[in-house]
Amino acid sequence: MLYYLFNYLDTLNFPGARLFTFISFRSAAAIITSLIISLLIGKRIIQYLQLRQVGEVVRNLGLEGQYKKQGTPSIGGVIILASIIIPTLLFAKLGNVYIILMLITTVWLGLIGFLDDYIKIFKKNKEGLAAKFKIAGQIGLGIIVGLTLFFSSEVKIAEKVDVSDLTLREKSELIDTGIEIPTQVTLERKSTKTTIPFVKNNEFDYAWLVSFISKDYRRPFTWIVFVVIVIFIVTSVSNGANLTDGLDGLATGTSAIIGTALAILAYVSSNVIYARYLQIMYIPGTEELVVYASAFIGATIGFLWYNSFPAQVFMGDTGSLALGGIIAVFAFIIRKELLIPLLCGIFLVENLSVVIQVAWFKRTRKKYGEGRRIFLMAPLHHHYQKKGFPEPKIVIRFWIVAIILAVLSIVTLKIR
Repeated sequence: MLYYLFNYLDTLNFPGARLFTFISFRSAAAIITSLIISLLIGKRIIQYLQLRQVGEVVRNLGLEGQYKKQGTPSIGGVIILASIIIPTLLFAKLGNVYIILMLITTVWLGLIGFLDDYIKIFKKNKEGLAAKFKIAGQIGLGIIVGLTLFFSSEVKIAEKVDVSDLTLREKSELIDTGIEIPTQVTLERKSTKTTIPFVKNNEFDYAWLVSFISKDYRRPFTWIVFVVIVIFIVTSVSNGANLTDGLDGLATGTSAIIGTALAILAYVSSNVIYARYLQIMYIPGTEELVVYASAFIGATIGFLWYNSFPAQVFMGDTGSLALGGIIAVFAFIIRKELLIPLLCGIFLVENLSVVIQVAWFKRTRKKYGEGRRIFLMAPLHHHYQKKGFPEPKIVIRFWIVAIILAVLSIVTLKIR
């Protein structure tokens, strides 16, 4: 909102108003504002939750120090959500399709998580929201995001195209410019291409997956496949972040690290000079995502002030589901979703540890009549707790791994 106000003031030559035209200034303002909100409002929300006795109900998992967490305020994810949404509304271009998608993602998954936490805490139902409703909500978001990215006329990338492959309309527009038409031109156009990390010619077109279908009937199948992939990744990353939120500061710190890497990737992808220099996909309009990512980073770091060991508040599903979904959708928008296994390696390993544990237990129970385990306990961070590692040490080491993975993800811009 402030962007539009100062943009108007700039037309009146108001001193300093032009600062709001710079992404760097608005991003800095967003991160500072989100930090202030999370630190100041966060304290009041924690006090309110303590007053209402909205505390964590701890199950007996046989973990050292688990009962010390009994009664710690939960649903703290509302602090993160508020600290993301308010700065974004203040400093981003609200008409930008990518900002709209990110705000929908934040609110949508935040509400699903809040409903789950509400049932657990206020209705005293430890199971919370039924898994089928959570999955349905994540699928619903995946459909919205996938269809928007596929059909919206504002979602474009700049790519080199042979003149012979241009549509009649594109050719006529080139002729109207009056310039000599070369054999290749760079146009901003809709595309289902994405980026493959560590590969020299690093673009992959989802349309290839349905290339066996006649070109006349290919489009409907292309968007169906694309939407299914979006749903799968959004659901996987969202649940991965949810599983990671088992130790004080683990999911929060990891998300902040991932968010920082995504902000860098969004900035270079939205800048035509950097994109040309790095020979990466130029995606116009995604510069506004840097403002959103800055708010995301500020919100997670600010929340970490209260969520670090020993935690004064837990984010609950309100925060963890939203954080994972935000990361997945953001990565899809900047065409870096194939980097998720690397960038979100912590979430992936936590997810896989549960899948492997459950699958092995069921297989051995069927084969030997008694279920056996690979890990002492899943998710993976609980395995290390069972081995006797102190909680802060586990968290910090996971952060270090997350930093290494984030650096490797950024390095993929040059290593191919």
